[in-house]
Amino acid sequence: MTDTILTTADLQSGKDHTGENFPVASFMVRPDARAPVMAYYRFARAADDIADHPTASAAEKLRLLGLMRAGLDGAHAGDPLAQALGAVCRARGISLDHGHDLLTAFERDCTVDRYQDWAGLIDYCRYSAMPVGRFVLDCHGEDRALWPMNDALCAALQIINHLQDCAKDYRAINRVYIPLDSLRAAGIGVEALGEGRANPALRGVITDLTLRTQELLRTSAPFADAIRDWRLAAEVAVIQRLAQDLCAVLLARDPLSEKVHHTKARALTLALRAAMRQAGRRIWPGKRS
Repeated sequence: MTDTILTTADLQSGKDHTGENFPVASFMVRPDARAPVMAYYRFARAADDIADHPTASAAEKLRLLGLMRAGLDGAHAGDPLAQALGAVCRARGISLDHGHDLLTAFERDCTVDRYQDWAGLIDYCRYSAMPVGRFVLDCHGEDRALWPMNDALCAALQIINHLQDCAKDYRAINRVYIPLDSLRAAGIGVEALGEGRANPALRGVITDLTLRTQELLRTSAPFADAIRDWRLAAEVAVIQRLAQDLCAVLLARDPLSEKVHHTKARALTLALRAAMRQAGRRIWPGKRS
């Protein structure tokens, strides 16, 4: 125990938007929306770093996340990054729920380290991932009728990340997002995540979860075409394509012992092709490639 009072800055990982698995406020995003999206990203990155810090206590993490909630609502003593996002939301008429929901997920990370089943994992994604896309859609003035497709894509991205990092999350912070009922059905426990490579039973669990994630991506497949803003549509098309490819990688490789992240070259190639394909659909609406 220490007498030092931690701040949000003390727990930051140093990671920024260029190090994420998927594009964040890229050049494709409309210029007037880029600053609000980055405000949300900085808020989310700070909260995520708090929740995932390997040595801070749960009580200290919850205290800092509470300051973020207060800042989001405009409290003078609240966290500055949250205050900045709150100001953006109020200026643009965007619901603060997108920020508060995200904080719910990070608060849950401080007290919950296991998920019993797929439904529980999707419920976690409801707070940890879906609000991100909803915020971006609201920034662009898009129809909320798009939310179901957004939610499917965002949940898929979150689960892909969980599968990629399943060994690291278990070893570093003793957190397991792979549903326990899936592990039990395969006759294994969470300890299998600590091995040097996935045993056949764990590979089967990861394959099953990846196939379920592909079902989410099938739901989100029409998403980009339904977005009015062509820049945002291109970014969503890129994200969809990267997610589909990562699922293929997870089906082919072992996340405990092999690289299951894109190289920069591979990500760039896929992104350019997806963006060009989406642009072609806007120019020639009847063409589907």
